[in-house]
Amino acid sequence: MSDAIKHECGIALVRLKKPLQFYKDKYGSAFYGINKMYLLMEKQHNRGQDGAGFASVKFNVEPGTRYISRVRSNKTQPIQDIFAQINDRLNGVLEQNPDKKDDVAWQEENMPYIGNLFLGHVRYGTFGKNSIESVHPFLRQSNWKHKNLIVAGNFNMTNSNQLLEELVELGQHPKEFTDTVTVMEKIGHFLEDEVSKLYQQAKKKGFNKKNASPYIEENLSIKKILKRSSKNWDGGYAMAGLVGHGDAFVLRDPNGIRPTYFYEDEEVVVVASERPVIQTVFNVEIDKVQELERGHALIIKKNGITSIKKVLEPRERKACSFERIYFSRGSDASIYEERKNLGKYVFPQILKSINSDIENSVFTYIPNTAETSFYGMMEAAEDVLNQQKTAGILAGNGKLTKEQVVDILSKRPRFEKIAIKDAKLRTFIADDSSRDDLVEHVYDITYGVVKPTDNLVIIDDSIVRGTTLKKSIIRILDRLKPKKIVVVSSAPQIRYPDCYGIDMARIGDFIAFKAALELLKDTNQYGIVEEVYKKAIAQRGKPDSEIVNFVKEVYAPFTREQISAKTAQMLKTEDINAEVEVIYQSVDNLHVACPDNLGDWYFTGDYPTDGGNRVVNEAFINFYEGNNKRAY
Repeated sequence: MSDAIKHECGIALVRLKKPLQFYKDKYGSAFYGINKMYLLMEKQHNRGQDGAGFASVKFNVEPGTRYISRVRSNKTQPIQDIFAQINDRLNGVLEQNPDKKDDVAWQEENMPYIGNLFLGHVRYGTFGKNSIESVHPFLRQSNWKHKNLIVAGNFNMTNSNQLLEELVELGQHPKEFTDTVTVMEKIGHFLEDEVSKLYQQAKKKGFNKKNASPYIEENLSIKKILKRSSKNWDGGYAMAGLVGHGDAFVLRDPNGIRPTYFYEDEEVVVVASERPVIQTVFNVEIDKVQELERGHALIIKKNGITSIKKVLEPRERKACSFERIYFSRGSDASIYEERKNLGKYVFPQILKSINSDIENSVFTYIPNTAETSFYGMMEAAEDVLNQQKTAGILAGNGKLTKEQVVDILSKRPRFEKIAIKDAKLRTFIADDSSRDDLVEHVYDITYGVVKPTDNLVIIDDSIVRGTTLKKSIIRILDRLKPKKIVVVSSAPQIRYPDCYGIDMARIGDFIAFKAALELLKDTNQYGIVEEVYKKAIAQRGKPDSEIVNFVKEVYAPFTREQISAKTAQMLKTEDINAEVEVIYQSVDNLHVACPDNLGDWYFTGDYPTDGGNRVVNEAFINFYEGNNKRAY
């Protein structure tokens, strides 16, 4: 993606189902769970680079022994940092107790981070600052094991203000206002309530305070706690949690917006935000990794029994399509095929743009995430050229010479690596003019391949703000002196903010929105902007279920092609000599390419939850009033 946007987060959970001695005997180390957590988190590094955290829970340790360990980091390489800290602690203990390096029972009792249950998180901050206090997992502490709660998630709530007020109504005084803390406190409240009720039941059955614990552990209903906690949540989420005595859960939102996959065998239960991560780390086949159903929770009791429980009534599946276009690793079998199809399905528009002149066109991509859709575009180009070859040979009616046939057959599409990102370059100079000059050099180009008679077709996975295209990519491509530069987005036009975990909160940033505004000016319809503002203001205070996305009216007067043409006009500066055209994928083709991930609200404005419509109107109000802040 040429315009970097911050992704959502990634979660990793591991529950060891055997005693630690088993892993020592089979895999050579009691640190098996820690090692797997490192791999799960590192393989999801793409999902978050602002911060990372790790937590572990030990089972059945003596009172007075630490049984919960947690480490978090917001350093430049947070995953490396937290596991360096873990390794330093473990190695330090073993150096002081060299005779215990093979004593698993002693290690479990005396060494931090070793345990039976692990939760990890990689984060991009979409709510709150990138302080260490904002890094997951969050910990809610108590002297009662059953009331200790560790929470981490890949999520964003649209109604955090409402959820905060509900906590206040419950008599709480939250120490800070972030959606993670709000969610954790909500779960924690009902966890405490359920534990208290079970304790009263245990007393009636003759248990004293000390021996009531096993009864509470066995009868604690995680499903009930989650059902009560999540009743009014509005957002996209994959919420993971550990309870101090050893229960664990992962809950997915009712629309399946945020991804969640799990795997279980006789040794382990594992959860991650991406399927190939589990496949790679545990060396399992694709059909062994399951997707958690929307509105359901994976619940792992301390006794090792795993179940899937319906917590919320599933709604229409609106799994995030950006997962397929960009966020998730392309090594997933389905995602790889879908990204190729995105390149194939947009090719007819490309062919029209270049007047079917494949011979005088150079095809390339913006590294690195657009590479797979580039392969799909390549296949489509080869198919069309093969059709042209066949037509050329048939048109000869058998009268072509050998040389002519060879000449026709030798033609092939020209696929080249033109743009090369200079990962070492950093825009460190403060003043705007110097920074713009540096941005222009973020990409290097390959010289000597493009002729002045060529079309230069470059595919990107999406176009968000268009800043890098305008200030860097188009400028450097123009140095190659092509006849025409065709910028292709394998995704549709991003028109609306996301409020479910992706850092796309400000509508005024989007190049498609800016293009629509310019078209309104060009056609003397800019009064629509004020009308939308008034309608959005008038909806404030209404229940979310009654709110309408009026921002659609900004785009309604124009076709997708008109907005694409205006976008191209805005991206072409006076110093660009080549003709510039911008092509976007259609929403219909996106759905054909990614049939199981139909979440498309950032393209269509059709939000899957009621809170989404409130957020998009608030984002528009912020734009209109000049407030550079989030709408959620």
